[in-house]
Amino acid sequence: MSTKSKNQDKGFLAWVERTGNKIPHPFILFLWLIIIVAALSFILNKLGVSAVNPTTEEVVEVKNLLSGEGINHALTTMVKNFTGFAPLGLILTMTLGIGMAEEIGFMSSLMRKTMLGAPTRIVTFAIALIGICGNIASDAAIVIIPPLAAMIFLSLGRHPIAGIAIGYAATTGGFSANILPAGTDALLQGITNEAATIVDAPEIPLMANWYIMVVSTFILAFIVSIMSEKYLEPRLGEYTGSKQIEQQALTPEENAALRASGIGALIYIAILAIALVPKNSFLRNAETGSIMTKSPFMAGIIPLLLILFLVTAIPYGVKMGKIKSSGDVPKLMTKAVGTMNSFIVLAFIIGQFISYFNWTNLGQVLAINGSNLLRNIGFTGVGLFIGYIILCSFVNLFIGSGSAKWALLAPIFVPMFYLLGYHPAWTQFLYRMGDSSTNIISPLFTYFPIIISYMNEYDEEAGVGTLLSLMIPYSAVILGAWIVLGLIWYFIGLPLGPGGFVFV
Repeated sequence: MSTKSKNQDKGFLAWVERTGNKIPHPFILFLWLIIIVAALSFILNKLGVSAVNPTTEEVVEVKNLLSGEGINHALTTMVKNFTGFAPLGLILTMTLGIGMAEEIGFMSSLMRKTMLGAPTRIVTFAIALIGICGNIASDAAIVIIPPLAAMIFLSLGRHPIAGIAIGYAATTGGFSANILPAGTDALLQGITNEAATIVDAPEIPLMANWYIMVVSTFILAFIVSIMSEKYLEPRLGEYTGSKQIEQQALTPEENAALRASGIGALIYIAILAIALVPKNSFLRNAETGSIMTKSPFMAGIIPLLLILFLVTAIPYGVKMGKIKSSGDVPKLMTKAVGTMNSFIVLAFIIGQFISYFNWTNLGQVLAINGSNLLRNIGFTGVGLFIGYIILCSFVNLFIGSGSAKWALLAPIFVPMFYLLGYHPAWTQFLYRMGDSSTNIISPLFTYFPIIISYMNEYDEEAGVGTLLSLMIPYSAVILGAWIVLGLIWYFIGLPLGPGGFVFV
């Protein structure tokens, strides 16, 4: 079975898919990227390429990975780069819960119970909206929602890769938007306020972008839904793969098992809610009492979700006779984790690449010099805004960490925009547009190969080109819609949020 469109020999995206799928396996791709980084670091180091970090005023030089120091770094950090690769533990932990739930048939029954017969547009929009708001749990949503969306689509007789695509586009392309303040708001706010002190610009509150982000959430969810239904699913055609989820009505035994699961979930959620109520709860931020910002609750969201899957899946398995003793639970977990072998191999090489790329300072030098170039061109008004957004989008293809990019860009653009009469909250919002929209088309983005591994569960032929051809339209419409919304906000002069404005 292939995800190629019915018009696979025509059009730009078909060419992207064909060409991209000729790219080697992601493991070999990242191996070549390491070689390219090493060669570039050698050449640029010998040429003396550098940049001045606007935050520290220090000169950032490209470091040679092929030097004695660089080779020592590569050798001494290799194991740490693998075991310390953040998505590795996150994904394997979630697989213990979600994978076990899928093994015993819980996910299949749940999808059939909740989604069978549901209107297509409601399901699509719900996944898009939940995905965009998923950044309240940071990167966890990128791991959780795409595979769940695939199972939902499959249970409805729709193409599962369309589910993965909408889940990935929503959680990643719309990462900055939300209807609630998230950790991203706190992280960016702190960097923005540090940059504002350079020219005595006003500090911004946590929710300085809240109004426009709430509107963005619903607009992007609507656009992603329309893209999926009107373009993506017709392009993919009918799914004819071997992996299927039964669509027939649930048996009385399955309904009874789901009720047992529901009771387990309700008890767990009630306990969690009670623990969160006290102002001095151990799950709240010790200093501010916040639940959502820098709290043990948000820091522990993955373990909490793992427990939720376990307390729902285990009662289901017991009722269905698939868990007959305590020893069956680790056996099912082992089987579930076995499906992630290819990802574990990928995690090794990706961890090495990220470490080596960061060590050479190539990303920092590229971002700083690109920012300086845009500033020196002398754009103003709308031209400046669009150029700045495009720069952020471009830099985003090379530096995955949002905080690292903003730490480099904010000290340049927050003061520059302020001196032109624009509020720091406006500069921050423009950055968020560019930062989110191109995540989904960057092969260097940490989760890009992970999404390919999800797709391979339904189509072994899917590769880099397949994912790029699916994501380019999403990236374009997300960025375009956000620019239009931002310009409308700019010309009307609406407040961006409490204490956040377009103009000073």
